[in-house]
Amino acid sequence: MCDMVLRLRGRVIFFATNNINKFNEARRVLGKFKIAIGMLRAKSFEIQSDSLEEVAKTSVLDAFHRCNLPVIVEDAGLFVDALKGFPGPYAAYVYGTIGNCGLLRLMENVRNRRGRFESVIAYLSDEIKEPVCFGGTVLGKIALNERRKSSETGFGFDPLFIPSGSGRTFAEMDFEEKNRSSHRANAFRKFAQWYKTSA
Repeated sequence: MCDMVLRLRGRVIFFATNNINKFNEARRVLGKFKIAIGMLRAKSFEIQSDSLEEVAKTSVLDAFHRCNLPVIVEDAGLFVDALKGFPGPYAAYVYGTIGNCGLLRLMENVRNRRGRFESVIAYLSDEIKEPVCFGGTVLGKIALNERRKSSETGFGFDPLFIPSGSGRTFAEMDFEEKNRSSHRANAFRKFAQWYKTSA
């Protein structure tokens, strides 16, 4: 195992995540830039902060110090205007506690459905001294109810979020359609452009 990791070092970037959906989105984006990515199932230390960038930086430092491999960590948040930016960076916790139904209950009788998804990617390797971050944002609105293409599509708040310019939620789209506009795909494209010219 160690020999294999040593052979891959410098040729593969590792995405520290336990979320296979996030990994598949990243793999499809980076594949178009001919960047190989591996999934590193390692739960990195995550601070509580109002800043996605601070969360991502802290997490990637922890992941790198534990694996000593070129590694990416991603943190994302859903910011709802009518809820003053809630759940924001705490989206994963809120989804795990009240889920989509809970967020919809908070939005009952609310006319202003505007919101945005934000993503921050932090990258660190032994070739750079400190984490490099890349952000992506997509504007949109919160649907009135959960909407999916099938029972297996979409994750997190995807069934509730309709990106601007579309009439469908992220969960009603396939990977390719979602990746044309998603916050995560936008952040990974920025990373890929930097990596191909700087790393």
